[in-house]
Amino acid sequence: MNQPLLEVRDVSKRFPGVQALDKAHLDVKRGEVLALVGENGAGKSTLMKILSGVYEPDGGTILMDGQEVVPRDPVYARDDLGISIIYQEFNLALNLSVAENIYLGRYPTRRGFVQFDRLYRQAEEFLELLGADLDPRAPVARLSVAQQQMVEVAKAISYQCKLLIMDEPTSALTTWETETLFEVTCGLRDKGVGIIFITHRLDEIFDIADRVTVFRDGKTVGTEPIEEVDRAAVVRMMVGRDLSELFVTKEAEIGTPLLEVRDLSTPDLLKDISFKLHKGEILGLFGLLGAGRTDLARTLFGAGPSPSGEVSLNGQPVNVRTPADATAAGLAYVPEDRKLHGLVLPMTVRENVTLAVLRRLSQAAIVRSAEERRMADEFIQDLDIRTPSREQKVNNLSGGNQQKVVVAKWLASNPKVLILDEPTRGIDVGAKAEVHAIMARLAEQGVGVLMISSELPEVLGMSDRILVMHEGRITGEFSRDEATRERIMMAATGTVCPDDGSP
Repeated sequence: MNQPLLEVRDVSKRFPGVQALDKAHLDVKRGEVLALVGENGAGKSTLMKILSGVYEPDGGTILMDGQEVVPRDPVYARDDLGISIIYQEFNLALNLSVAENIYLGRYPTRRGFVQFDRLYRQAEEFLELLGADLDPRAPVARLSVAQQQMVEVAKAISYQCKLLIMDEPTSALTTWETETLFEVTCGLRDKGVGIIFITHRLDEIFDIADRVTVFRDGKTVGTEPIEEVDRAAVVRMMVGRDLSELFVTKEAEIGTPLLEVRDLSTPDLLKDISFKLHKGEILGLFGLLGAGRTDLARTLFGAGPSPSGEVSLNGQPVNVRTPADATAAGLAYVPEDRKLHGLVLPMTVRENVTLAVLRRLSQAAIVRSAEERRMADEFIQDLDIRTPSREQKVNNLSGGNQQKVVVAKWLASNPKVLILDEPTRGIDVGAKAEVHAIMARLAEQGVGVLMISSELPEVLGMSDRILVMHEGRITGEFSRDEATRERIMMAATGTVCPDDGSP
């Protein structure tokens, strides 16, 4: 009974120029949640791909139920060893239905024909287990990111796995969806499933994990029972130093109104949005999934439906219909999904950094290469983008450095207003601190920063003022001193505040 379900002993893996794992070790017991944390590049994902049969280790031993095993390919790892994995990057067929994705490659058939009624019924059972209100017949392409995540979870647990690996499973989920996922996770744990839970959200590990293992630079730093560590101790293990300034306080002087929005509405969601953003201010924007935060950002940047209402910059009305109009007016937008909307992954750091200002760097349609290289080098140094060279392809960088490349791309346009949509999603705690420091420095320089975030600690820690949205409307506005978790969540759910009667 004391035999671990999984044991990883001295596993190593090297890629050209990189020692991804260096004699890493961990163990997972039956019926426990083991949190695995570490900065980007620490080796977490490499180990998970070894366990799931994607990579072959260079050395070391893996045991399941005390027996040495070799996960030689993903199908063998899943079907024979009982190891299921939910990757951070979705692996879904967007043109197929929810049910078809859950049972892809193993549809129930009769006489060579798919029994769709049975397929939908079986899929619905797993969706109900997750508390996911999804139609099993719905095409996955029509689902939100959070709903697609639930499909991935349902697909993974449908294999009746012994070991479930969850890589950043809550990165796109609302608070309620996260709580539902945690309930499902606890239910699987109670049934004896071993779970490896990878996350950059440190608060989550204290809600769900029994133990925590920390990786750093491909090595195992240590494993501790969750009740014997606190957040500061985990951070010290992750980065090898105290990280006391995760949220950088700033002394920027809040200036005159820079961006003014009056009665902004769109036909589909936004309703009478009005607010001001001042010079040198970080204005936080919070709301639950579907509240309209990203819709507002895209509309302001000319990437959404044509709105009604008025937008002014430095007291002058602006007519933004396209992203080119927004850039010319002095607006910049770092999108929520950096890989899909923020970067051209096969291109180099240099090419991505200068992408938004190529016209300025060109003469007669020919790019002035020396000036382009100089600009890229300046931002690499200024933002501390960790890359071997400006010619490194962006898809080879860590998540935190990719995020800094997106920020650099838009800083190159010298914006007056910078809109940041989930600026620290999917990056490690050290990179978060660096992005926060960049935001604070920009505010000190007089840039107005509109920061959209789903993480309440980030909103509370970084914002000079906070707006809250619910169902396309602004339902709350709080100064730094007025803001509390309770008041923000009440506004985000449209609940009447008991102390003053306001929504």
